[in-house]
Amino acid sequence: MILHGIGASEGIGIGKAVCVRERNLDYSSVPYGGKEVEKDRLQTAIQQFNERTAAMAEHIRAQVGQKESEILTGQIAMLSDPFMQSQMTEIIEGGQCAEAAVDQVCTMYAEMFAGVDDELMRQRATDVRDIRSRVLAILLGAEGVDVSELPAGSVLVAHDLTPSMTVGLKKENVAAILTETGGRTSHSAILARALELPAVLSVPKALELVKDGDGVIVDGTEGVALLNPDQLTRGEYLKKQEEFQKKRALLAVYRDRETVDADGKRYGLYANIGSPAEAEAAAAAGAEGIGLFRTEFLFMDRTNVPSETEQMEAYQAVSRTMAGKEVIIRTLDVGGDKAIDYLGMEKEENPFLGHRAIRYCLDRPDLYKVQLRALLRAGAELRNIKIMLPLVTSLEEIRGARALLEQCKSELEAEGMPYDKDIALGIMVETPAAALIADLLAQESDFFSIGTNDLTQYVMAVDRGNAKVEKLYTTFHPAVLRSIRSVIQAAKQAGIPVGMCGEAAADPCLIPLLMSWGLDEFSVSASAVLATRARIHQWRGEEAGQVAQEAMSLSTSAGVQGYLKATARE
Repeated sequence: MILHGIGASEGIGIGKAVCVRERNLDYSSVPYGGKEVEKDRLQTAIQQFNERTAAMAEHIRAQVGQKESEILTGQIAMLSDPFMQSQMTEIIEGGQCAEAAVDQVCTMYAEMFAGVDDELMRQRATDVRDIRSRVLAILLGAEGVDVSELPAGSVLVAHDLTPSMTVGLKKENVAAILTETGGRTSHSAILARALELPAVLSVPKALELVKDGDGVIVDGTEGVALLNPDQLTRGEYLKKQEEFQKKRALLAVYRDRETVDADGKRYGLYANIGSPAEAEAAAAAGAEGIGLFRTEFLFMDRTNVPSETEQMEAYQAVSRTMAGKEVIIRTLDVGGDKAIDYLGMEKEENPFLGHRAIRYCLDRPDLYKVQLRALLRAGAELRNIKIMLPLVTSLEEIRGARALLEQCKSELEAEGMPYDKDIALGIMVETPAAALIADLLAQESDFFSIGTNDLTQYVMAVDRGNAKVEKLYTTFHPAVLRSIRSVIQAAKQAGIPVGMCGEAAADPCLIPLLMSWGLDEFSVSASAVLATRARIHQWRGEEAGQVAQEAMSLSTSAGVQGYLKATARE
């Protein structure tokens, strides 16, 4: 049997299934002990949770890395939020036990986060579910999931790989990971990649289909798992596994190399991040700069707007980590699938086409100027920060943002505050409108970065979260490729640099096209840096041009994708 999911961590794992099933957290027989008793029980459980989680975070930091440990410290911050705790207290005061308060509040938050389209936001749902189950387990005295004694060659099968589950996990005993939930940027994927374990996520009913002791092959590159394969198939995958391990070892030689093609032409190879800690991981992975810092994550998991000083310190931390290298910081991209309650954003019929990103920020100059001032001040020290505007559709939006930026400069000058007087202001090209008037936008932008995730969605009029039309969401469609090509050409004609920070930047099939069209900078996840550098290194300009010409002569997505897959270089 072949199980299909999302290939979230490359490689091939072969072993025996060990199914980790959720513990019994039924609290229906727990009596209500009165307001004060239940409040005390809740606070005691929260304190125990925080102490244990802090210890677990330190363990992960020592064994895996700082970035991964912050997944757990983020859970402490989330549960320590006074608003979340006050909601639990209200339920207790209403006559329900501490277990019910934890269950109801955490379930509400998990459903809210799970309902958005953005995978990074859906990570919060995993966090809240992990918090819920662990606090309930403390209240109920239930046994936790212990994966520290797994036998060698285990394929870990679970509903989700939670951060708490990885504590004590012995990497050498785990062949692969298979889960029922999660995506490429979920915590499960981050942890699997950090542990260098093959992983296939979002396999429907995995715990029903897989039994303890079943033979399993997990292909994290292709996103499939083979259940009880025959000896011939197992032999084929053993060979593939050996080949993959050889390739991974060879990639290490690219860590400290420049990103050049086979002709010696230089490209920028940057990383996409969502926090200062991720900048450290990007630098360690060999990134030559930051192509996208998603600042909205500074605004999440809290109850108020981060202050100018808080924001400045976060931006400054990334600037220092990447000293001497460019750091492109996207201004607040809120709305759509990234709702933040305390900003008071109204619920909209179609939030992806609504009051979001640059539209919202320009209508909230009080909020936006705090961020712009923080960026200007953070850029004063090393002058390596660039500001990028999201979801631009018109020249008026660039001009509006630039006018606010100039106001902020004047204010800082008057206050005697140091700031970067020459900070660059560019845009993300991620709407059909921006692609169609890229020549006009280039005249008033210092740089472009193509956001292929949204650009593809909007060009194709496809909701990525709708399974019925998800197959139509493809960057290989001629309309999307023509849009990308025309944007690059407009930037070249205007003499401004152009990068790409969408998922397509790391796609081996698209790399020769992007090189041929003149893309200056590829911005990818930290884990994709070395593979992307190796692939660029293999192409000569003339060869890439021939591939691009042939691909653009084809008229269907399937035709383009099939041809590019056949010519891709690993």
